[in-house]
Amino acid sequence: MTTQTASPPRFDMSPLASDNERMILDIVRRHEPIARSTITAHTNLTQQSVHRLVETLMERGLLRTGAPLKGTRGQPSPTIELVKEAVYSLGISINTDSAILYLADFGCNVVAEETLRMVPSDRQATIATLLDVLQTILKKHGISRDRLLGLGFSVSGFFVTDNREFNAPEPLRDWSLIDLRTDLESAFELPVWLENNATTGAIGESLRGAGLWCSTFAYLSFNYGFGGGLILDGKPFYGFHGNAGEFSGIYNSDESPKRPALQYLIQTLQENGIDIRSIDELRQRFDPSWPGVEEWLEQTMPMLDRLIVTLIAVLDPQAIVFGGQLPQELGRMMIARAHMSFTRVHRYGVGPREAKLVLSETRGDAGAIGAALLPLKLRYFL
Repeated sequence: MTTQTASPPRFDMSPLASDNERMILDIVRRHEPIARSTITAHTNLTQQSVHRLVETLMERGLLRTGAPLKGTRGQPSPTIELVKEAVYSLGISINTDSAILYLADFGCNVVAEETLRMVPSDRQATIATLLDVLQTILKKHGISRDRLLGLGFSVSGFFVTDNREFNAPEPLRDWSLIDLRTDLESAFELPVWLENNATTGAIGESLRGAGLWCSTFAYLSFNYGFGGGLILDGKPFYGFHGNAGEFSGIYNSDESPKRPALQYLIQTLQENGIDIRSIDELRQRFDPSWPGVEEWLEQTMPMLDRLIVTLIAVLDPQAIVFGGQLPQELGRMMIARAHMSFTRVHRYGVGPREAKLVLSETRGDAGAIGAALLPLKLRYFL
């Protein structure tokens, strides 16, 4: 008698609203609180169509009326708002020195977060711990598990197969070159979307940071390694193989140790007698006066400048966002020095308008936040 192995669960991952419904939900999300009478102006639909869509979404428990806007003339128009507790979304980001879990509500607000400060080298042990953390969070906030929409999962690295297997940094070898989606869906019993943490960082930035004023930007993710993500007209651009934003790929093998990956800053600091052992410790303790900081900047800024001018020339973004696990003060130092090694002379002395260089405006870990918002974006929003 042969023993049959249970098949892994298969989940429907299609959008849970029509294109027009998603447009209405996204308008409300971006402009909340919004007067019901003004929603139509943000669409290409008739007032009757918008009215019908709003009513349908209210019947489904996704929208509700809110308090009238104050300070308006005449009879105040009722507002429409998202039902924040309608559904919740889970996000997990695996870094070389931490595992981060975020829970977000339907309004894309962070409900809970938990950071495990550890080297998550053992995949199964890390997943088991995260499951315990999730159960504790749900119980604390009184959230039923059946309200969980899905899991957005991110890790450092790039995709190497059509099955979206990661090639992650050496400390994350146990997460590399395996079918992670099946593993995670079986453990969490939720549909799972996989992205690298630079792309989810860009998604988090688009929904809760610079994306609130900027629709096209490049996101630079400074972590143990170095990568990024692209947001074009408010939407993430993944590329054909899912690896758009692998900015480290522009450097050859001799240049790679000079690219702006924080592992090399830690190495330089240690060589100068500064005892920093992790990216998280670097972020928490960073001091611009440390010996080795200027040495690293002098070596790496030409590499970063080359990328910045390439992004400006090829993508023409409105902004380039410095994010990831970058210490804010170090980010300000890099922005102050950026672009200085490239002096270009333009015809008539007039050059093109160029991207603003800005620090990430996302509070918290943008990669984990973006992972949590990924199921919401793909199933309910634009």
